[in-house]
Amino acid sequence: MRPRTLDDLVGQEHLTGAGRPLRKMLENKNLHSHILWGPPGTGKTTLARVLAEGVGQKIVALSAVSAGVKDIKEAVEKARATGGLVLFVDEVHRFNKAQQDALLPHVESGLLTFIGATTENPSFEVNPALRSRARVYVLNPLEPSEIQKVLTRALSHPEGLPGTEAEPEALKLLSEAALGDARRALSALELASMLGQGKVTAALVKEALGKGTLLMDKGGEAFYDLISALHKSVRGNHVDAALYYLARMLEGGADPLYLARRLTRMALEDIGLADPNAIRVAMAAKDTYDFLGSPEGELALAELCVYLALAPKSNSVYSAWSNAQQAVRDHPDAQVPLNIRNAPTGLMKRLGYGKGYAYYHQDAEASFAQQYMPEGLEAFTLYQATGEGWEEKVRERLKQLRQRFAKARSGEKPENQS
Repeated sequence: MRPRTLDDLVGQEHLTGAGRPLRKMLENKNLHSHILWGPPGTGKTTLARVLAEGVGQKIVALSAVSAGVKDIKEAVEKARATGGLVLFVDEVHRFNKAQQDALLPHVESGLLTFIGATTENPSFEVNPALRSRARVYVLNPLEPSEIQKVLTRALSHPEGLPGTEAEPEALKLLSEAALGDARRALSALELASMLGQGKVTAALVKEALGKGTLLMDKGGEAFYDLISALHKSVRGNHVDAALYYLARMLEGGADPLYLARRLTRMALEDIGLADPNAIRVAMAAKDTYDFLGSPEGELALAELCVYLALAPKSNSVYSAWSNAQQAVRDHPDAQVPLNIRNAPTGLMKRLGYGKGYAYYHQDAEASFAQQYMPEGLEAFTLYQATGEGWEEKVRERLKQLRQRFAKARSGEKPENQS
């Protein structure tokens, strides 16, 4: 049932419609190297074959799961013997750097027209050198209406399931549950047809689908999209979205302790001193999950997620730490003022280490007047408190302290002293 022309292909109109890049390639008979990036079951392999056959070129297909440099060399020899060919590499992100580099000179020379297919972001998984020689085209998940069109075609296609009867509700359910994956939809339809001996009902579709496979490839693009959505929902105080993404990741098989670590980071990065209890709640939730395990311990993560989403927000410490790190990079050798250096030996005391140090608990004003930052960095302000939650008190305290620092250094006496 694999489509043999662009007109047979369902979906991807942004690439295959009139005036669009892949259709132009066919019309001009000018196929260039490119990478097809998209979720499973969206037509990557089909497109590669349609394009190669449409321009009249031979195609050699490899799977990066099992192929190696030897297979690439064999394809190169075949290309030399035939005057060039299309090399299609499925799951190209599984090729290591050496394997990807083996393609470069032959793609560069035009001996090979390279078409790669990947479910992973080429920005991270394909070498820059190879990526620069191949345009990237993004394929979208199929819409339910497009999936339903594929399923309807399968019921009448001579190479599909002719004679199978399917309830409209069953096809609707299947098209929505396929998560944009035509291959998954067709496989489930075939199994439901077998279970129902040629009659497909909604109940049989549910049985064929089994427990829903959530769109989350651990460690892959969808995984990081979801953890990003969780983090930004917590930061944005949207508790319902935060809970949704947490539940979706847990249902999809994400490591609960990984999620506990990420939530703990949110407590530090986005809440900080606006609510100092956030980090305590985070550590308690992690310990609770350790103690209870799944599924009971997941409730502790949910409670933490709700707490963080509703908590006041401040990234002041996160920003201050970034500022401090940058200041150190810019001034790695700034000298510690002598007055606050340690002086454990007589020689160090004679050299002036610790001389003039004002002990805060004996003379607070003199302590405020002395120099703490290295020379030249006195004006640096790394930390700024926000007005959120508990940090509003911190901001007021900081304001008073900095005023006292300024007065003490100017020689002005505090208001309560004559």
